Amino acid sequence: MNSSPRTSAAPAQPLLDDRPEDGVFRVHRSAFLDPRVFEMEQTRIFEGGWVFVGLASQLSKPHDFVTTTIGRQPILLMADEHGHMGAFFNSCRHRGMLLQPAPHGNRRVHVCRYHSWAYDSAGLNQHISEREQGRYLPGFQAEDHGLVPLPRFARYRDFLFASINPDVPELEDYLGEASHFLDLMSAQAPQGLEFLPGKVTYTFRGNWKLQIENALDMYHFSHVHVSYVELLKKRPLLPEMGGPPPTGAAEGEQGSFSFGNGHAVMWRSRSRASETLLAQRRERFAPHMSDAQLKWSGYGRNLTIFPNMQMVDNVTSMMLRVIHPLAPDLTEMRTYCLAPLGESPEEREARLRDYEDFFNPSGFATPDDNVVYEHSQDGLGAIGAGWTQGYARGMDRSDLPARNPYQDELGLNEAAWTVGPRSLGDETCFHDAYRTWARLLAG
Repeated sequence: MNSSPRTSAAPAQPLLDDRPEDGVFRVHRSAFLDPRVFEMEQTRIFEGGWVFVGLASQLSKPHDFVTTTIGRQPILLMADEHGHMGAFFNSCRHRGMLLQPAPHGNRRVHVCRYHSWAYDSAGLNQHISEREQGRYLPGFQAEDHGLVPLPRFARYRDFLFASINPDVPELEDYLGEASHFLDLMSAQAPQGLEFLPGKVTYTFRGNWKLQIENALDMYHFSHVHVSYVELLKKRPLLPEMGGPPPTGAAEGEQGSFSFGNGHAVMWRSRSRASETLLAQRRERFAPHMSDAQLKWSGYGRNLTIFPNMQMVDNVTSMMLRVIHPLAPDLTEMRTYCLAPLGESPEEREARLRDYEDFFNPSGFATPDDNVVYEHSQDGLGAIGAGWTQGYARGMDRSDLPARNPYQDELGLNEAAWTVGPRSLGDETCFHDAYRTWARLLAG
């Protein structure tokens, strides 16, 4: 693991060669390798903007709490006695010790294990041990000793976001038209979304931006996940789930939308969900969904909310990933099975089995991806080989319609887009993330 010296010095070479007028888009290999780049990413992207921190359902009861990180900084989310949610730095005001080391729970009072300073679930200091004997000066007595709240904390639908930077735009402005796809996820869960009990945390020996790319990359699927597809072909078709991915004329279309601020979605019009499952979903969703949402709820969708949140809705299951960069060549992933509150035991069972098949290090697909990331990280070390050619698929737009009909039915006005057969494997949906990345690194 490379150490990342804390320096803001910019790399010597340009990191992004973005010349749309010349048909050129390239990312320099050092973007994945240079500790100075990583330091700038932590400071200006993860600690400088909005990041996803949790689901509202994780704080559904008074005194619920969840701990997480923003960049390198520990965070404590809590619901107070009235159920109001707050976000604080997870650091005791006394000597800065981590106040709450547990990942989640329910606690009225959080007591620091070092000197027993205590805080309630609203972040207010309730006790300073041996305060009367401490010979504190009047200036100390007059200070606020409560936990320090994060400058920005906001909720959109079921999703919680926070920022250490007070000068970020309003959350809805930051999300832009990507919010249409968060709306769609929430519309599939009228009682709310929840993480199923348990989570998986793992690392891969590669740069975090490889994960950003891969979740939007349809090109790799038939090459990297052959064993998974072959397994599905050997299984009987399960009415409550589905079979292998469609092939040939049944594949349908594939496309992408890029929304600005690094957010993008890759979609496919034919999932592997069975007609039985699709019919059940249409009947259940129809009362509270628009016609467009009802149609798109049957499409497979991979959504990235830059920089750290990814959701995959395969129709047969839903997954949420949180990206946590640790070093230029080391990334921690936290993955959850996402589900609607109140679904039947049969639906929950089918969802879990499908999720376990594909995701996590124990599934059939995630290990494939992690090996690809690690070999990619090693190969990108060949600086002498120059710029890679991995961002060019989909740049020729000469045969595209003047207006995307899918854009119209979703009511999208500003999103960049492309559409084509599943074999298109569009790579232009990576471009906006790198343009946002370069803009933020430039300060």
